[in-house]
Formats: sequence, structure tokens, C-alpha cells
Amino acid sequence: MKKLNLLIYYILFIVYEELIFSCLVYKTFPTSLWLIILFSIPIAVILNLITSVFKPKINKFLTYIITIAFIILFSAQIVYYSMYEAIISFFSMMHGGQITEFMEAIIDVVLRNWYGIALFALPLVILIVLSKKKVLLFERNSLKEIAIKMTSVVVVHLVALLCVNFINTNMMYSNKNLYYNIHIPKVTANRMGLLTTMRLDLQRFIFGFEEKLSVETSITPIEEEENSYNVTYIDFDKLIQNEENNTIKEMHEYFSSQEASKKNKYTGMFKGKNLIVLVGESFSSLAIREDLTPNLYKLYKEGFQFDNFYTPIFPVSTADGEYITDTSLIPKEGVWSFLKIAGNYMPYSYPNVFEKQGYSSNAYHNHTATYYERDKYIETMGYNSYLAVGTGLEDRMDTSNWPNSDYEMVKTTMDDYINNEKFMAYYMTVSGHMNYTKIGNMMVYRNWDQVKDLPYSHKAKSYLAANIELDKAVGELIRRLEEAGKLEDTVIVISGDHYPYGLTLEEINELSTFERDDKFEKYRMPFLIWSGSMKEPIKVEKIGSSLDVLPTVLNLFGAEFDSRLLIGRDILSDTEPLVIFSDRSFITDKGKYNAVTGEFIANEGTTVEEGYVDKINTIIYKKYQMSRLILENDYYKHIFKTEN
Repeated sequence: MKKLNLLIYYILFIVYEELIFSCLVYKTFPTSLWLIILFSIPIAVILNLITSVFKPKINKFLTYIITIAFIILFSAQIVYYSMYEAIISFFSMMHGGQITEFMEAIIDVVLRNWYGIALFALPLVILIVLSKKKVLLFERNSLKEIAIKMTSVVVVHLVALLCVNFINTNMMYSNKNLYYNIHIPKVTANRMGLLTTMRLDLQRFIFGFEEKLSVETSITPIEEEENSYNVTYIDFDKLIQNEENNTIKEMHEYFSSQEASKKNKYTGMFKGKNLIVLVGESFSSLAIREDLTPNLYKLYKEGFQFDNFYTPIFPVSTADGEYITDTSLIPKEGVWSFLKIAGNYMPYSYPNVFEKQGYSSNAYHNHTATYYERDKYIETMGYNSYLAVGTGLEDRMDTSNWPNSDYEMVKTTMDDYINNEKFMAYYMTVSGHMNYTKIGNMMVYRNWDQVKDLPYSHKAKSYLAANIELDKAVGELIRRLEEAGKLEDTVIVISGDHYPYGLTLEEINELSTFERDDKFEKYRMPFLIWSGSMKEPIKVEKIGSSLDVLPTVLNLFGAEFDSRLLIGRDILSDTEPLVIFSDRSFITDKGKYNAVTGEFIANEGTTVEEGYVDKINTIIYKKYQMSRLILENDYYKHIFKTEN
């Protein structure tokens, strides 16, 4: 039988793994397979060099080790992507020590992706067969062969770089910008392959990275009376004139040029009322049902009805979802913004806004206090107290279950604040967490009798059962507030951290009232704002997202804030709607744009002017850039020096 050079095996192996990854993740053939091949060849040659400098037995052993390692790497990425729809970064790898707490969930996702893992493992089977039949050559290379291969690494890589630098370089998300100037791993992996994306991420993790793309922003002066906008007096001209740091100066120039949101008929609607905010773990509209979750249903039917609201998932899952909702900033790719913001001045966090008005502020979480280092984040937000597992919640309720009860958390904590003259309370819940199974999920088990006869799959029923516990928590809030005579003086705000990724799309559609797609509509989620003082529901058709939660709530409370300094916008204002996804896809009132495929689908009957997509891409780029710079430079401190 004809012998096969080991280099050919490595080239075919790497290209195959990249091809399978792309098909599994993006549900399509790679958009630029030729570029993936060009970047894959040098990797294959290097692996071949490693396994061709020793004796045949050692080379063979190393080939097996490398093959298994790369299969594990690709499999781990597909499992991670299945959960978080992101490429795992080296920062997350280095800070993922607590991931073992969710080992059951990880095993569940691994089992859901068994076919993909099997496809990744196929080359190992082929390697075993070829080795037994002695088809592969594991011989030691000569110095001449090593020199030729090293030269080929340089030459092929240079060809790949030439293609990146000189082919289709004018687009916002050109290969050149992705390689040098913008960090969008999901798009980069689709264009250049997973391994190249991981190499770029590692380089940026070690040496640091700043997006270098230069785009122009238009100035939007405030033409009407300043008091008709949600702005505060900031002398940007003076700040720009006195600033020596070019980055901070650029930020001053950007924010001074931004369109402020107008005050509206809802501004100050809840002024002086108490505030209770819940960020619901995997909370979605699937969980709002009159028969099973009557309290959540009550809040929706009687409160603000945001029917076109989206909660996109970002790479760090719950932490990013919570960060977006609380700060109205976009998380920085490749790090935990949740952690990196520690110590920054956050003037528009709920406690920092409401404490100035004499409110108490308490934060709660019914899981580990330090998970994602949330304790540092809560301290940065400015809460008076933080009670979680490890900081005293375990003394008030049974926290040995998985997941812990939202109802019990609310029941045992309301006495902390309900008798205060003014209060705001913040809850990050956990009862709705996967796995959605009767065995292994205490909240599902506890509420199983209420869902067991429903005509859905086991996981769909389990999801509903888990969220019954959140509904009971909301019921407890309403009951206690009514007993204390504070129901009409309190506002309850609920949104989710991310869609329920513990369910497949098919399971999601079992419970959905409309057919959801895998790209956009999977993320259509609830945003509930309710008060006992509301006489009738208020339906809001305008598109919004979790980025808009904070400014919308601040406007309703008539809080003093400068809307130019937040990345999201008050949904109730007349600003143009924009939903931004982690891969920089977007939804506007004109249509939907898929950044991975480059396709824009206009709404029926909508005419879109030439250059519209480029205009929105530029706006989104600047929002990403400024969110990152706010995080990295503690920017608000530069604006409000006298307040901190």
C-alpha cells in the first residue's frame, strides 16, 4: 500500500476540524474556506515538524497526543459555543475555576453535542487505522526537509497575510480589520478559522489590544431647551481644552456629539417611589403564563408591555447580561467586564442614583457571593449591603439545594428594607438555571406536579417548573408590599440575563407563541415594569434591548442623568431604536443585519437608503469602542471629578 506523508495527514486533519466547526456553529459552509486553508497549512506544518524530529515511535506517540488535544480543543469550543454562543477566550480560561459548580450542566451540553464531538473525533479513528496498516510515515526528517518546511510556513503565512491586507479591505468588517483592528471572534472564526481566532485572542491577551479603526462621528447639537432632554450640564468644551490625554479627549469629543434622549410623557411617572429590580436567570417570555405563573402574568398584563424587546447573549453569559442591564454599557470582548470594572466610579448605577435621594440600597443573590467575583462588582455599583451564599444568606435559608430558591431568598430578605422610608432592592436570581430536568434540579422537582401533565417535552416542562419559583418570589413581593401599604408606592422591574440556552431551539418553540429563528427571534425576551399605582397597561411597540433598561428606568423615575453618557437609550423616548448583538449583528426599525453573513433583510415595505448598513455599523463600532474605553479608563471619574 502506498505510504502517506504525515504532513498531508496534518493538513487534512486541521482543515477538516475547521470545516466541521464552521458547519456546526454557523450552519453553513465557511464563507472563505480558501483563507482558512491558507492559515491552516502553516499550523499543520508546525505540528508536522514537532512530530518529525524524533525517532518514529516517539513521533507516532506525539501524533496521537496532538490529534487528541486538537479534538478536545475543537470539541470544547463547540460545547462552549452551544451554551454561550461565543468563542471561549483565554481570559475566561484563566478565570474559569468555578466552572466545576456547573459540571452537570456541562455534561448535559456535551451530550447534546455528541454528534459534533463524534465528527471531530473521526480523524483519530482514521489515524488508528492508518497506523495499524502502517500507511503513515513517522520517520525523522532530515535537516534539509526541516528547513524546507520552516520556509513553507513563512511563505504560506505571508500569502495569507497578503490576502488579508489587499482583498476587499474597504468594508467595516473586512478581513484586514478583523485581523488587525477589531476583536469579533465569532466573525473572525467564520472567515479565518477557529485556530487563527484563538491565536489572535492569545496575542491580545498577552500583549494587550486596542481597536484601532478610525471612524468619523457626526455632531448632534441640542437645538431645543436643554431641560427637555435627559442631560446634565457638562462643560465639554472646557474638558476638551484642558485634557492632555488624547484618548480621554477623544471620548469627550464623542460624548459631547451624541444625541441626547428627550424627556417624554412618562418622564418622572414613578418619581419618589420605591424600586425593586430583578435580573432573572434565563428568564424569558416563555415563562409568562396565566395558568402557571400568574404573578409574572399580572405584571405583564397590567404594566408596561415591551413586546419587541431583545436580550442578546454575550460571551460571559450571566455576568455580561447583568453588566449590560445594570450599566447600559457593552461588555468588552475577551475579558470579564464584570470584574474589570471593579473600583470604577459608576454615577448612574441604581444605588448611586437613588442613594442621593435618600434611598437605602440592598443587593441579593441566591448563589455563591464570589462567583464571577460578583462581590467586587456589587461593591463597585455602590450598594449598602450584599447578601449571598457566603456572606450570610446561608444563615437565613437552606442554600444546599441546586439551584436555590428565589422565593425563599425574597421571603427571608424583605425585612431588610421594606420598613425603610425609601428603598431600592436588587436581586440576581438563580432558580431558572439549567439543567432542566426533574432529577438534579430542586426547583423543577419542587414544582413538578404543576407541569407534569402539560403536552411538552421533559425539558420544556422543567423550564416552566423552574420559573414557577421566580413567580412565587414575585408573588411574595406583591403580598408583603400590600401588607405594608407600599404596593402603590413601589415599582418592580424584571428582565433576563440571557435566553434559556439550556433549551434547544425546538424546545423553545414548543413553549413559544410564535416561531423563533436561531439568529434573532430566539433573543426576544420580556422586560417588565409594573407598579400598583398603574391604572392600565402601557403597550410599547418600539424595539429595545437590555442595553436600554437602565436609561428607561431612570427616565421613569425622573432621575437626573445625562443620556449621552450611556450607550443604551430610553425606549420611551423618540430616539431611533437599535438592538446590538455580540457579533455586531443588529436590528433596527428598518430591518435586521447578520454580521456573519453580511446580509441585511429590510422590513416589508421599508425602503433603506444606500449606505444604511455602513452607517449603523459605524455607530455600533463607536458604541463598542466607547464602552471599552469607559471601562478601561474609569471615564466617568474624568467627568465627575468633584462628585467622587
